[in-house]
Amino acid sequence: MAISASTLDLVAAHAAEGRAARRIAQPVVDALTADGFFRHFTPKQYGGNAGRPQDFFLDQIAIAERDMSTAWALGIVAVHNYQIAMMDKAAQDTIFADGPDAMISSSYNPVGAKTQKVDGGVMLSGRWGWSSGSAHCNWVLLGGVIAEEGYRTFLVPNTQYRIDDTWFTMGLQGTGSNDIVIDEPVFVPDHMTHKQMDGFHGVHHQGPGIYDMPWAQVFIRVVNTSAIGAVRHAIKLMAERVGMSTTDMTKSNADPDVLGRVARAANLADEAAAVMVRAYDEMEANDWRPSMLERVRYRYQASLVADRCIEAMDLLMDVAGGRSVYTGSAFQDLWHDVRMSRAHVANNPVGFGRNYGNMLMGGENTDLFL
Repeated sequence: MAISASTLDLVAAHAAEGRAARRIAQPVVDALTADGFFRHFTPKQYGGNAGRPQDFFLDQIAIAERDMSTAWALGIVAVHNYQIAMMDKAAQDTIFADGPDAMISSSYNPVGAKTQKVDGGVMLSGRWGWSSGSAHCNWVLLGGVIAEEGYRTFLVPNTQYRIDDTWFTMGLQGTGSNDIVIDEPVFVPDHMTHKQMDGFHGVHHQGPGIYDMPWAQVFIRVVNTSAIGAVRHAIKLMAERVGMSTTDMTKSNADPDVLGRVARAANLADEAAAVMVRAYDEMEANDWRPSMLERVRYRYQASLVADRCIEAMDLLMDVAGGRSVYTGSAFQDLWHDVRMSRAHVANNPVGFGRNYGNMLMGGENTDLFL
């Protein structure tokens, strides 16, 4: 594992601070940078690791076992370097000019975007929500639709946008997922944009290897894998507190209902992690070029993680004891964090399940982000 034990301890030590401040504590960002977390997906020619996704996501789970907000926000920031590796070389040269540990946030929802095609690029303005970890970043990737052309993402430096402090939420407070605002249109050159169909087809200029995997197959995991670590964190809290935080003496470490719930919750988390690792192992065995049916299957499986982890947390919450209902309860915070992950569009399995079932029945794929 790339993340050191001392860094994981630091994540745990600063978790409450991050939740209160509604942003990750800077010492945590610095320690993860030193451990190479942000250079995991950076191409080797820029000093990065061009690393395997299964290794990255196991690290993300380990971080989430200490603090889900840190794993969520900084996992998203770190995974963007994979998308940068698929973009024009001029964009890569710009982003990695200061080193391999580029810090980029994102908001891909194009609803608030205004675009106008001009010579050599696009004029961009608007408002975008849920830009996790944005306070720590020098760049942002923003989604937008160009008339008669389609969806793109746009790389914009932090000198051209402002962060609107809107992140007052029931969970994942530490992610600092505030709004990005561009009040007056800014020019984004074409080489600093990424076309949806290039990501879909896996277009890049890195040579054979990890970047042959379509971009979406990396991103769809970063917004749910941290929930697995949160469930494991909750189980550790149960081990520390069961039988001591309630007046109901049946809720003890000898109660078969409690033990059964803990076992089921642990198994749900383990199954989610195992399915994730298996998916990437299969892609690696096929030179990172999954078939369309496999891509649809992986997309659907990723979308189920949040529901599985919510199920696990509900199993535990029912027997977590009376103190868990009080504001400030560490267990309640975890319960809220995991439920918050379900709000992300990538974690709603309905459409992805329909697409997968349709393909299993001989139909055609209908999703362009997989």
